[in-house]
Amino acid sequence: MYRKYAEFATEKAVEILGIDSPTGYTARAADFVKKEFEKLGCEAFITNKGGVAVDLGGRDENNALLLEAHLDTLGGIVCEIKGNGRLKISPLGGLNGFNTEGENCRVITRNNGIYEGTFLLCNPSIHVNGEFNKTDRSFSNMEVVLDEDVKNADDVKKLGIMNGDIVAFDTRTVVTDSGYIKSRFLDDKLSVAAILGFAKLLKDENIVPERKVYLHITVYEEVGHGAAAVPFDGITEVLSVDMGCVGDGLTCTEKQVSICAKDSGGPYNYEMTTRLIEAARKTGADFAVDIYPHYGSDAEATLRAGHDLRHGLIGPGVYSSHGYERSHIDGVENTIRLLSGTVM
Repeated sequence: MYRKYAEFATEKAVEILGIDSPTGYTARAADFVKKEFEKLGCEAFITNKGGVAVDLGGRDENNALLLEAHLDTLGGIVCEIKGNGRLKISPLGGLNGFNTEGENCRVITRNNGIYEGTFLLCNPSIHVNGEFNKTDRSFSNMEVVLDEDVKNADDVKKLGIMNGDIVAFDTRTVVTDSGYIKSRFLDDKLSVAAILGFAKLLKDENIVPERKVYLHITVYEEVGHGAAAVPFDGITEVLSVDMGCVGDGLTCTEKQVSICAKDSGGPYNYEMTTRLIEAARKTGADFAVDIYPHYGSDAEATLRAGHDLRHGLIGPGVYSSHGYERSHIDGVENTIRLLSGTVM
């Protein structure tokens, strides 16, 4: 039963990944996701902050569960039009110059359309630059080279490009025959899609959870305050559905769902984490429990805002986080299994 919903979620992930949504520029992606939940028969609305709030159904409105996932991604914003016609950018979220060097990108102007470019080291030819290998890939040493005939700042300004324009990076999304999902920004669009698959399962199978289940798709997670507000009443627990980390010192793989017991912000609620483990076992989800050394979640933002809630964190295993990421459809399926076990 779960596999077809994982396949549905993977298809939706590809569609969502095709919509640029760096932090601060998420309206089009949010509208798309809202309409996808409405197609499933869910009540949904856009919050004042620009996120998507969804009622997934359920009975007990005084013991509600809030699922959180985020739609915003890493990206850049133009902070200087240089005299040579190149663009200096400021990062949105944890964008890293080392793993975006040579990436195609788009400059999204406010009134004059979209312009293509490439994000490169200044003086990027190794046959010219003798310091190429020694140069730090910081944003002060990197620039957007526009695919336009521009030679100076005035040429760029004539295109309608200005400081404050958003720079979105190519995702290069690929789904392999073996089930691997490769793309930038699987964090966290893959989990948004997994929750869409979970919602479709609830609707198709006419499952009414014993407790009310709400969803908040946030749009400022990458800068730390995405889930500070809670758009529903009656919530006692919040579960962030984000990427599960894969790497040295961790046990999770891309084919599993990860349950986080502690990250850089401290431990997650012990009792809730225990019940997540029990739910994974109950539904046959292949899971791992790990500690994430350099991580923070929407659930923590909710608690830091002062909400008195128990909190947890799960997600499909993702390798090469904040770079060119990779997961697997099995990880999506196991995430849907675990979500099902939390409400049934």
